[in-house]
Formats: sequence, C-alpha cells, structure tokens
Amino acid sequence: MEKIFDVVIIGSGPAGLSSGIYTGRALLKTLILNSFNYPSQAIFADVIENYPGFYDGINGFELIENFKKQAEKFGCEMINEEVVKIEEKEGNFFVYTLSSKNFFVSKSVILATGRRSKKLGIENEDTLTGKGVSYCAVCDAMLYKDKTVALVGGGDTAFSEAIFISRFVKKLYLIHRRKSFRATKILQKRLFEKENVIFYTPYVIEKILGEKKLQCLEIRNLDTNEKITIECDGLFVCIGYQPNTEFLNGFIDLDDEGYIVTDENLNTSKKGIFACGDCRKGSTKQIIYASAEGAKAGLSVVEFLENK
Repeated sequence: MEKIFDVVIIGSGPAGLSSGIYTGRALLKTLILNSFNYPSQAIFADVIENYPGFYDGINGFELIENFKKQAEKFGCEMINEEVVKIEEKEGNFFVYTLSSKNFFVSKSVILATGRRSKKLGIENEDTLTGKGVSYCAVCDAMLYKDKTVALVGGGDTAFSEAIFISRFVKKLYLIHRRKSFRATKILQKRLFEKENVIFYTPYVIEKILGEKKLQCLEIRNLDTNEKITIECDGLFVCIGYQPNTEFLNGFIDLDDEGYIVTDENLNTSKKGIFACGDCRKGSTKQIIYASAEGAKAGLSVVEFLENK
C-alpha cells in the first residue's frame, strides 16, 4: 500500500462524520467509508426539528451533506465501499471491502456503522418510505398533527413511540400480531388510557396501498382470516432494530443483539478499535447523541495514537 491511514472510520452518519471532523482537525490521515446498503437513517427524515441550530428544521439528507462537507474541509477522504471484514496484523488493521481487490490499512478504526429498522418485508414498504411509511416517531410524529396514523408492533419501543405519537395525531391504530403485548405493564396502562388509540389484535398488515403517498392499509385477522381496509396518512413500523455489525462477529465483543460493547471512552474489546453511535450498546438513538459520541471517539483515537 502506498499509504497507511491513521484512522479508518466505517460509517458516514452523524457519528462517523463527527469522528472525522475531530480526527481531521487533529491532522490525522482519515478515511471515511460509506455504505450504500446501510446508509445513515438520518437521510430518510424529511424534517429534523430537534437538532440545535436549525430553528425551522432541516432535511435529513441536507444535514448529512453539511456534515460531509465539514469533514472534507478538514482533509477527510471519503470512499463508497461496503466493509466485509477487519483483520489485525503487523500492528495495523486491514479493512477489507466488498470489492475483492480493495483493502485499506490503518493504525486505528472507528466503527460507526449504525443500525437499521427491521422491516415488514411487504410490497410498497420501500417505495413509500418517507412518503407515509416511517421508522422513527421522534423524527416524524409532528408531521401527522391532527391526522390518522397506524403503528405496528407490541413491545416497549412500539408502546413508547405510540404514546409519543398519540400526543399529536387525531387517531392512532395500533396493530399487533398477538392478542397480548410484550410491552411493560406501565406502558400498556398509559397507552390504554389514551382515548384516540384503537387496537387491532391479532392482526398483520397484508398490503400497504398508495401511489405517491400512503393512503390505506389492508390488514388481516389471524384468528378469522377476515381482511379489512383502514385509511390512514402514515404508518410507523416499530418491530425492532438490528445493528449493522454482522461483519464483526468473532472479531470484537458484541452483545446478544449484535450491538458493540465498549467502555466509557468508547474502546471496544480490541485495542485500537473504537465504536460510537447507534451500533454501540447503550447509545441513545438520537442524531445529537451520535454526533457527541463521534466527537468522543475521535478524541479517543487522537489520544490512542499519541500514546502509541
């Protein structure tokens, strides 16, 4: 290799780009690898209203582009590559990508791979994402003020998001495939007390209907096979998340769900590798928090390389 990077950052969401801003400003040779398969969830947000400094809100794609320009300003290189493996040898880390001929050598690595929402896997779901289909209540609930929406899920996350959404919408349909819920009793009690929430159990969503935007859902009762159509302006999918860490299995410590285990300084179980953002166990899944963790990871890399 003609050059060895001081740090390779895997992921170009708020955490990864914030890391790059800090390592770039420290004059470290920095490479940021962007995944096409698992892009930052932030880019799907039509309007982000809770990120400081943008009084009228900002489009998620635009915010991430601003992050990228700032990282490039401080000398970060960016390449679109899908990472498939990391190996440690000769005191450095070899980062291999989907293109079999490409690998990058680095003195340190920051993992900022993020996570992705589990999907229903039905027709029109991808087409209407951002046009009625959403995976983030905190991001999008305000867009449906005084409208009718549906939410699918039955765990703590689903109920927490349903409680939040119910503050804004005229009517909320909660759809769950079982008659009982996995959410904690206190969350169930709070949601059951909401007068604008209607429960459909045990139902599954068969079809998402609409052309330019979501118009209605076809749902099926699992006991009777009866199908009904409900009109709604939005659908929130809350059936869980999975971190984008499959390529790390057996290389560093992950928890049972695949999230990366770190200490308070964002060190992983492998010295010289750090993790930040939504892929990290215990991280608060918000853009501002991911950005802060990215900054901390960048500073931890600076300290690590100085000591090394």
